[in-house]
Parts: sequence; C-alpha cells; structure tokens
Amino acid sequence: MANTSSAKKATRKIARRTEVNKARRSRVRTFVRQVEEAIASGDADRAKEAFLVAQPELARAATKGVLHANTASRKVSRLAKRVKALSAPTA
Repeated sequence: MANTSSAKKATRKIARRTEVNKARRSRVRTFVRQVEEAIASGDADRAKEAFLVAQPELARAATKGVLHANTASRKVSRLAKRVKALSAPTA
C-alpha cells in the first residue's frame, strides 16, 4: 500500500488513466472487428466504410499511447490490404 501522499496520488492517477485506456482499447477493437466482419461477409462497400472509420481510431490510439505506433500502422496496413483484395475484381 502507498505510504506517502504523492504515492497515493499517483495510484489515483494510474487508476483514472487505466479506465480511459481500457475504454480506448475497447473502442479500437470494436472498430477493427466491424471491418473484419464486413470482410468476412464479403461486402466490399461496407468493409471500405468501416475501414475508413477504423483507420483514424487506430491512429488516435497510437497517439495517446494505448497502442504502439508500429502496431497501429501494421494493423491499418493489413486491414487495407484485405479490404483492397475484397474489392478487386476476381479474374
């Protein structure tokens, strides 16, 4: 248990930040899941729309420190590749 007043304050701050970060992480997962569901259903238009909404959400999470910048970039890249493959004409 924290003994000093500064340690107690730090504990309170950490608890608040944890709640905010959990909410942000959950939000990112929701948007990514929506893209993946659209891809799985084969709906190219819905997948593209969902991707355009998910992309800034991932970037925001990286900016806020919830995700590492490279992780967010990798996720965006892989989702974009899958959405593009879905909307490409099948030969």
